[in-house]
Amino acid sequence: MESIYQWTRALHIIFMVAWFAGLFYIFRLFVYHAKHQGKTELCQAYSVMERKLLYMIMHPAMLLTIIAGVVLIALNPAVMKAGWMHAKLTFVFLLIGYQIFAGITLKKFSKGNFFLSEKACRWINEIPTVCLIAIVIFVVIRPF
Repeated sequence: MESIYQWTRALHIIFMVAWFAGLFYIFRLFVYHAKHQGKTELCQAYSVMERKLLYMIMHPAMLLTIIAGVVLIALNPAVMKAGWMHAKLTFVFLLIGYQIFAGITLKKFSKGNFFLSEKACRWINEIPTVCLIAIVIFVVIRPF
């Protein structure tokens, strides 16, 4: 049983790293997309890159991260009594919301509706970094 737990934990971390790669990059693409609005050829290229990143990397990585996390909790349900886990899950839900917002942004930008500025996209791009820092601290330090 311990071996299954350790393998699942390793997979959870691997999937999480892949998910974060996409989370770190998606709004960086939106920065350039917003910056070059009006340049049809560039905007089409950004739309393709954004769509592939979201649907071929981010969605599967998020799903696999969540599945592995649920399995870890099922193998050790006592962890749900820990305050650090509740804090971690709060930031995980924030990241899921971030990804949903990225999907909304992708659809609007693809239609030429640039409802976010380049500067706004730069600021939004920092959210996953803050979440990663918090999650790592909660999991490693376990402050509560």
